[in-house]
Amino acid sequence: MDLKVTRGAGPPVSAQEVEIVERKGKGHPDTLCDKAAEELSVRLSEYYIEHFGSVQHHNVDKVLLVGGQSNTKFGGGDVIEPIYLLLSGRAVDVVDRNYEKQVPVGKFAVEHTREWLHGDLPHLDVNSDIIIDYKIRAGSTDLVGNFDVSQDVPRANDTSFGVAFAPFTDTEKIVLESEELLNSSKVKKAWPQIGEDVKIMGTRVDNKIHVQVAAAIITTETKDADEYLNVMDAIRNTVLDYAVKVTDHEVEVAVNTADSYENGLYYLTVTGTSAEQGDDGQVGRGNRANGLITPYRPMTLEAAAGKNPVSHVGKTYNVAAKEIVERVVKEHPDLSQVYCYMVSKIGAPITEPQAVNVELYGECDLNAIRKSVESVTKEVIAKLPDVWKGFVKREHQLW
Repeated sequence: MDLKVTRGAGPPVSAQEVEIVERKGKGHPDTLCDKAAEELSVRLSEYYIEHFGSVQHHNVDKVLLVGGQSNTKFGGGDVIEPIYLLLSGRAVDVVDRNYEKQVPVGKFAVEHTREWLHGDLPHLDVNSDIIIDYKIRAGSTDLVGNFDVSQDVPRANDTSFGVAFAPFTDTEKIVLESEELLNSSKVKKAWPQIGEDVKIMGTRVDNKIHVQVAAAIITTETKDADEYLNVMDAIRNTVLDYAVKVTDHEVEVAVNTADSYENGLYYLTVTGTSAEQGDDGQVGRGNRANGLITPYRPMTLEAAAGKNPVSHVGKTYNVAAKEIVERVVKEHPDLSQVYCYMVSKIGAPITEPQAVNVELYGECDLNAIRKSVESVTKEVIAKLPDVWKGFVKREHQLW
């Protein structure tokens, strides 16, 4: 393994003049696709372990959502053209060569998806507002064979890379945690009008942070325009009250600025997601594995959700890189910023990446902490053969 600990060039993001951060919430069409892919992977993994003793080869990381059509009005409305959700990819579909025991891939794709959707989007009628379909085939012979070679130290399923950074800036914390707050049970209990499709964009220019919130409002919970305006104030105040606890920067919050009250235009949904009315979604177009979209940080376009948890480095390396940077920052709090880049080589053991670069920012003696950083990195990489257990238990954030 070629491991390099280097000094980063330039100021950390927190010291730069401009910063942009985005998060797509749990009800956003792209996020729904990510979760659909990962939930299917987890359900397949559970079945494989129960019936075959180990996770079998699969990659179900291709999910497409086609938005539906709805009529909305204060106090009511309905979905007139259902959302269409297509889960696709590759998966082992038999557990013996005689085809005597089929893996119920289709059942998991449809029924399990319907189950978690019912919990995540309580205003969505999973029997009539959405069509769930699947096109999942067996994997290619070479990739399945590569997967089966060794289960002790799996071989990389792809040539890919993972990246991570720490710590979060104030802007990043506000964007991530504001969405989580607006979708929390506490806020939903106080303001049931707020749907699950919440998207937040944070923009910091110098010492001022602008937080733009797009929140789908549920028609059946909102009786009229006056109540809608009260909800807008509640969202604005909730985010602002939280943000001022996080940062000393000046913060302003705007909500649903595409509304035009004089023309009767409001962001209303029947189901709580914009997917009901023409907004489409796809795996990998939303949040990265740390929950954010951060153009001022290193990112990978790899979609972690839905990939097999054992050997697909496009998934495991992102989680490993995240653990490395978080541990390095914790052990060396004087560092202002830490980046980690990990690249694999297909067919090589996942514990032998092609290269790893840990990049440090801040006033520090690089030689004095190099061994410490190398030790953390090697320890995390050595644990990679067991990382799949955390994915099956849903312990790792992936979007």
